[in-house]
Amino acid sequence: MNKAEAAIRIAKLKDLINDYRYHYHVLNESIMSDEAADSLKHELSVLENEYPDLITPDSPTQRVAGEVLKEFARMEHSKRMLSLNDVFSESEIKAWIQRISKLDPKTTDEFFIDIKMDGLACALIYEDGILTHGITRGDGLAGEDVTANVRTIESVPLALRSDTKHPQFLKGKTEVRGEIVMYKHDFDRLNETRKKQGLPLFANPRNTAAGTIRQLDPNLVATRPLHFRAYDLLRESDAEVPTNDFCYNVLADLGFSINRSATLVHGVKEIMDCVNSWENKRHNLEFNTDGLVIKVNDRVLFERLGIAGKAPRGAIAFKYAAEQATTIVKDIFISIGRTGTATPVAVLEPVRIAGSTVQMATLHNENEIKRKDIRVGDHVIVHKAGDIIPEVLQSLPQLRTGKEKPFRMPLTCPECGTKLIKQNVVDAAWRCPNPSCPSRSWKRIQHFASKEAVDIEGLGEKNVIALIDSKLITDIADIYSLSFEQIVGLERFGEISANKLLAAIAAKKHPELSRFIYGLGIRHVGVQTAIDLAGRFKTLEKLMEATIDELSAVDGIGEIVAESVVEFFSEQKNIRLLKKFKSLSVWPKPLKHSGGKLEGVKFVITGTLTHLSREEAAETIRAKGGRFQNSVTRDTDYLVVGENPGDNKLAQAETFGAKTISEAEFFKLLD
Repeated sequence: MNKAEAAIRIAKLKDLINDYRYHYHVLNESIMSDEAADSLKHELSVLENEYPDLITPDSPTQRVAGEVLKEFARMEHSKRMLSLNDVFSESEIKAWIQRISKLDPKTTDEFFIDIKMDGLACALIYEDGILTHGITRGDGLAGEDVTANVRTIESVPLALRSDTKHPQFLKGKTEVRGEIVMYKHDFDRLNETRKKQGLPLFANPRNTAAGTIRQLDPNLVATRPLHFRAYDLLRESDAEVPTNDFCYNVLADLGFSINRSATLVHGVKEIMDCVNSWENKRHNLEFNTDGLVIKVNDRVLFERLGIAGKAPRGAIAFKYAAEQATTIVKDIFISIGRTGTATPVAVLEPVRIAGSTVQMATLHNENEIKRKDIRVGDHVIVHKAGDIIPEVLQSLPQLRTGKEKPFRMPLTCPECGTKLIKQNVVDAAWRCPNPSCPSRSWKRIQHFASKEAVDIEGLGEKNVIALIDSKLITDIADIYSLSFEQIVGLERFGEISANKLLAAIAAKKHPELSRFIYGLGIRHVGVQTAIDLAGRFKTLEKLMEATIDELSAVDGIGEIVAESVVEFFSEQKNIRLLKKFKSLSVWPKPLKHSGGKLEGVKFVITGTLTHLSREEAAETIRAKGGRFQNSVTRDTDYLVVGENPGDNKLAQAETFGAKTISEAEFFKLLD
């Protein structure tokens, strides 16, 4: 990108980021996630570093925070409230330490690390130990006087503790800075209440906390569950607070809630140990966070290092791999699934999200593309959480150049050339009706052999495609007709691997009924639905003969699933498939289970169990007649709590009245 192109790009980025900041900080509403905005700001910062003469005073990189709301009195800060520069890797942390070491040769390797809280920054002023003012960050130089509102927060001391070990802080002016946050479980309860009242739901805890503290009526603020977490302590004499470690000890002693996990570390290795330790644990915190704050522990040294632009040189914010980022849609192609569904997929400019490089993301269906107005060439926000397939959340039309091209659904299947069909107006998905479509065939066979279905070891994607390409199998029943002579010598198959595969296939000639039902690939029938069907009808023959009314009567199965099951077993190609299974002496075992110790009891698991994986626990529950659920609902009986449980599920259990039990209590129930 040359300088002229960079100038155009910078102008567009500034407009979009400023619009985001106005909505987020002034109107208390979000037009995109913090992670997506961070991605845009990081790109702007990189471009401005490359072309520093393009930096202007109105750039988002040159300002600290938003404007003061007119409804509150403006109050100046005793000392500017700064924001922090972000880093995303170990190399950037090393570079930061090298920079400050060059600036001040007396720089030590002692650093203080705390969780970066996602809330509203606020300064509390105490005169002779009594709370006199509460001020929001505002623009960093002055903020809103929200004293009446912060007084309603239970975790804000109206007076500092008189039995402190540090009585000097009870005299004169003491300023405590921290974050006003809403805990995740409180946020869920608040939204549950609003849902019952027919009110619109809040977007996220951070916006809700910020919007609440800016309410003009303190009585309303008092009804919202807000918390203040302290992280800084200011006095007229800096010498009274020599280190950040000392600061936190004093804050706790004066009666403030602090992050007890904050810690003192030495050198890059201990910093990275802390960073790695919190990468997964942070999801179990009471509040939302996207990283850590790393500070020089010596506050005298911190002051000597000074400020660079909008941020102090002596502190940085380490941001974990974002679950959202911005990138460009290079192309859109159609992927045909095992049931024939034609799914549009975006080919992306490679981008790092959640610790991995993402190059493709689902667009779901034609309607979603139209609703989100996604075009080839668009800048988009992409989301990826854990193992979930990445998806395009929204386009950013503000960054368009005019070269972007709208997407149009193809008329024919890209795999076999068959005309695509759309079954009805409500169903947004197009499908390839050709049961012999190459893409459908290998995905359907892989699904049948998958761990959740019949579980045939050795039939992964590559082996399935190799067998199809060799014309040895065309459907899932053909798996059982394979012989040693046919497969030995094929690419990927020697004598040992061929014998192993045939042994694995032979061991699954009479699979469990629920696994076989799921493996058939009936539309809308997932693992739990297959278990429910097996539990109700006991044999495949009875399921094949079931009517829509009989199927709809099964707990958890609606009319759509019932119609899908009846349709599957009435189609001639599926009838022929099942006859083929019988001719090969392959048939699922009848379900002999007639009631277990946990018959009908519903379980959810949160956290990590020490003796069983989540999948093993689910199978054990089902074997005893119970039902495993992924989330807590009104009919959940037990929430099994393992190590590092999630706050959301704990809160849901309390809301819906599910009993929480330990792993040991769970094993007693299993006997």
